[in-house]
Amino acid sequence: MKYILYTIMLVLFQNCASQEKPILIDDTMETHVKEQLDYYLYYPENYETEPEKDFPILLFLHGGGESGNSLVTVKRNGPPKLIVQGKKFPFLILAPQNPNAKKWWNTRAVKQLLDSIVTTNRVDKNRIYLTGLSRGGGAAWELAVQYPETFAAMAVVCGMTPVPYASWINKKMPIWVFHGEKDKSIPIEESETMVARLQEMGYDVLFTKYPNVGHSAWIKAYETEELYDWFMDQELK
Repeated sequence: MKYILYTIMLVLFQNCASQEKPILIDDTMETHVKEQLDYYLYYPENYETEPEKDFPILLFLHGGGESGNSLVTVKRNGPPKLIVQGKKFPFLILAPQNPNAKKWWNTRAVKQLLDSIVTTNRVDKNRIYLTGLSRGGGAAWELAVQYPETFAAMAVVCGMTPVPYASWINKKMPIWVFHGEKDKSIPIEESETMVARLQEMGYDVLFTKYPNVGHSAWIKAYETEELYDWFMDQELK
């Protein structure tokens, strides 16, 4: 019996020893990702009458509720809504639509769109501003991290972001954060933690909290006239 067991063990060992070893290879694949972005582009009323002037531009990123394939929904909130109501702005406003109802913004695609608009219009490259609400606020944080030398100022409304992002944002870029204290979708702690970290690191950060306001803090935020005056005071540093 012992001889039989020994023989079986020897055969198993030899079989294991004869198996091929794992292989690690190096390779490369070039990927191509396309994104179709519909958008609104607003021109200030003096854009045509002052042909020698370069204008600032504000990139606005909407929230998850306006995502999809119906561009008109972008007019529900933020600067596009105010434009419909008759408000006039002193800068261009680019408002793309995220075509993916349940996905995050494709920030690379957004940056490509922004670059195209800046190139084909009379835009002051030192005065490109960024803002977003909710899911668009999170995308604004991401864009500020990915392209720290692009934006002169950023305003985020009830957005969320990983705190380590604080180390990768242009320290010379002013930031204004808005959030409702009763927000149940994205708790205000998301903004409080990020703002505290930025302030510890010496960033120029304004923080506006709205008592008894839930996730719709964007209503008050974008009706704040001082916000647009603040944008106009900023240049890329």
